[in-house]
Amino acid sequence: MELDEMKYQLNHKLVTDYDNKSGADIARLLKKKTHSIITKLQHSIWIEIACCVLVLLPMGYVGINSQHWSLRLYFGSFALLTLVFMVFLAFLLRKISRLSQSATPVKSNLQTIVNVFEEFIKRYFQFCMALIPVCFTFSLLLSSKDPIRVPQIDRIAAHLFSASWQVYFFLVVYMLALASAVYYFTRWYLRKLYGKYIDQLKDCIEELSGY
Repeated sequence: MELDEMKYQLNHKLVTDYDNKSGADIARLLKKKTHSIITKLQHSIWIEIACCVLVLLPMGYVGINSQHWSLRLYFGSFALLTLVFMVFLAFLLRKISRLSQSATPVKSNLQTIVNVFEEFIKRYFQFCMALIPVCFTFSLLLSSKDPIRVPQIDRIAAHLFSASWQVYFFLVVYMLALASAVYYFTRWYLRKLYGKYIDQLKDCIEELSGY
């Protein structure tokens, strides 16, 4: 009971303090809050850039040093794509930094930032989903032109599949399972990295509308 009473008094004090502040004071507090949220969004972009570097290094290595031209082409292509994405992230980071430091009204800047990130999240998700059939088809075409034989995998395949239709059925099931996994993971990932902060910025915009 003592702990519950303490929580009640603390919450009551916070609400009372908030009510006693003027509109200008609350607007300043909201501005500090929005700067904190924008900083978290910038940290999320830096996390993405770091992940791109971690992906780019092994892809670039395989793309340059592999003995198979199909692997060089496959990993080299996606290493280049990752590099382009990193440039885009750097551009986004710069844009958000400029908006957050602009002298124009706070509410207008916040709405612009929300719009930019909502469009970014939408295109990001669409791009990830579009990559699934592209990667799958690209890998099948390259493997047919430059087959890479791995004895252990060949033995497992020969044991599991006795007819060609079984192979095709497995590939279809594999692609559907992969698409489902990427779909739910990407939604969770974008929500974790950006979505929750966008919702917080929208709440701040609503609060700022009253002052």
